[in-house]
Amino acid sequence: MAKAAPKTNTTVNPTEAELLEQGKGRPTPTRREREAANRRPIVGGSAEDKKAARARLTNEREKARVGMANGEERYLPAKDKGEQRRFVRDWIDARWNVGEIMMPVLVLFLIVGFAASQTAIASYALLLVWAFVALFLLDCLVLWLSFRKKLTNKFGSMQRGTFFYILTRAWQLRFLRLPKPQVKRGQYPTV
Repeated sequence: MAKAAPKTNTTVNPTEAELLEQGKGRPTPTRREREAANRRPIVGGSAEDKKAARARLTNEREKARVGMANGEERYLPAKDKGEQRRFVRDWIDARWNVGEIMMPVLVLFLIVGFAASQTAIASYALLLVWAFVALFLLDCLVLWLSFRKKLTNKFGSMQRGTFFYILTRAWQLRFLRLPKPQVKRGQYPTV
């Protein structure tokens, strides 16, 4: 077995440069110090940070809401994006649709039907409701058949789901539509 080198009692004061060459030049941090350095809040910081983040988010949402209402392309949902959808929206917004007045008329018929529940008036009101629904479907069919030609002439092909897009846009009351109508009545887009 090899013997260990004898220990000497000579104390040498090494210079700072020699210490840096030998080691890292600082003491190893304790576990408690390392854990304290790694501790930070999981979400957010102070109350001011949370308030600023909430204000920023509210501002972004308001910008997106106004942008969508104005029809800005980058704020629109996927179902409303594209030149074809804009053309459809403008065309439907430019004309009078039976579906626009359908909801108020249906509510009126519903009130009349409940008020006169056991009389002949209720039967006639129900008959008028079905006649109005048939008129709406006929209007949508005429709109679709005429509009299909316009779309294929202008864009070459139709985007998928255009029929239901036309149907839902024509059904809504004008002031409830999103994006808001960008044209006035009678201002049809060029084909």
